Amino acid sequence: MLQISDITIRHSRDLSLMVSGLSCAFNSGDKAVVIGEEGNGKSTLLKYIYDPSLTDGYAECSGTVSSVGEKISYLPQSLSAADLDMTVEEFIGDQVDEVLYDWDLSGMLMELGADRLDLMRVRKMRSLSGGEKIRVQLIRILAQRPTVLLLDEPSNDIDISTLEILEDLINSFRGIVLFVSHDETLIRNTANMVIHMERLNRKTEPRCTVARTSYDEYVSSRNRAFEKQTMQAQNDLREKRKRDDKLRKIYQQVDAAQRNVARDDPSTGRLLKKKMRSVKSLERRFEKQDESMTQVPREELPINFILTGSGIPSQKTVLDLNLRTLYASDGASVLSRNISLFVRGPEKVCITGDNGCGKTTLLREIMSQMSARTDIRVQYMPQDYADMLDMDSDPVTAVCDSWDPDVRKTARNHLAALRFTADEMEHKVRDLSSGQQAKLFLLRMELSDANVLILDEPTRNLSPLSGPVIRQMLSGFNGAIISVSHDRSFISEVCSRVLELGPEGLSDVTLRFSGSI
Repeated sequence: MLQISDITIRHSRDLSLMVSGLSCAFNSGDKAVVIGEEGNGKSTLLKYIYDPSLTDGYAECSGTVSSVGEKISYLPQSLSAADLDMTVEEFIGDQVDEVLYDWDLSGMLMELGADRLDLMRVRKMRSLSGGEKIRVQLIRILAQRPTVLLLDEPSNDIDISTLEILEDLINSFRGIVLFVSHDETLIRNTANMVIHMERLNRKTEPRCTVARTSYDEYVSSRNRAFEKQTMQAQNDLREKRKRDDKLRKIYQQVDAAQRNVARDDPSTGRLLKKKMRSVKSLERRFEKQDESMTQVPREELPINFILTGSGIPSQKTVLDLNLRTLYASDGASVLSRNISLFVRGPEKVCITGDNGCGKTTLLREIMSQMSARTDIRVQYMPQDYADMLDMDSDPVTAVCDSWDPDVRKTARNHLAALRFTADEMEHKVRDLSSGQQAKLFLLRMELSDANVLILDEPTRNLSPLSGPVIRQMLSGFNGAIISVSHDRSFISEVCSRVLELGPEGLSDVTLRFSGSI
């Protein structure tokens, strides 16, 4: 059993409370997903459970973690610089070879590609694609024979075939799995327990809900409960108004009678005073009753943001790409050949493919060709946010090219709509969660009035509860979108055309995706 008791998490910079008094017990077979908006402490919770020292400098944490008899393995959201400088062989050690023939583990290790590691053992971890890094990490932690898996965004950057392997891994794992993910399809297919971390009242009041149920049932029952409570609160408020109106009229009648009573009629005056005392006593009783009135349910609101853009004509040629050879970053290895891509008007195109096939490299090539054009306005969202964000600036400066007070005020208003608090607007970008950094790109797109968006895994760090809002926003964008994604909900709800990158270029797989998601 894994048990956490009275966990409290405060942000080190502004001392804002992210988690307060969270207690929960996990048993073998529990597949618990941690959900919540960006910056609510989900990753910090996993770090604290695994090794409290990992939270140093970012958060002040307290509470107890009991894991007697359990062996915990942890997959972080991002690797350290030291890990990235290791070769694959150094990173995984020799445990993998020892367990390749373990009956319980060999099947999953083979599916993850453990028998093919010889092909990449000498490569540096930083040279691997995002999905390849995840596979190697999963192989390493499984080889440790854990009984508890802590997985922080394991679905980031992995291709759809690996996502399906990951689903099998979570579902078949006999121990405890506690994971953070923004992939709604993965959550729906695996989680049997939900931990929902919220911050209410402008992020000053944390609330944690633990539900032993599937994600869909949790969302459905939560919505039903909210609707029922809202209706009851509205009914109570109507009854209160009727009651208060009646009481007010009685008060006014007695008050008027007191003012008009004749001085030579003390008996009537005494009766009116007694009646006024009764009215005030009734008023106090009603005030006490009001304390137990049903309240309108409170929830952490999703982002309130729309991408406008000036749109693009339906016959406008957005991209006419003919690339004979796509090389890897080393300039020598060939990833793909004879790539052709034609995009016209407000199309929304998604590029998929196996990990390491060159999707991000292709997107960078597309961006380099389009960035010099003056007939379109292009904004790019990279997979690694540090490529384009000044990590030492504050959020307002990161999205603003101007020091004009009015421009910066507009940026702050937009950040507020993206659920940034005033304190968070003063943080360094590097101290924000990955989801909050992703929101900065959404704002850059809006402030630039872009009509072409090039997006590399745009939904990978955004809350599943905000996911529907983000997808609706991108689906309604009146410009063109060229994206790389493995988010099955994003692909099915936003993209009008899906292409798969392989060694011989791009092939249309829209029908296969629309039929399988």
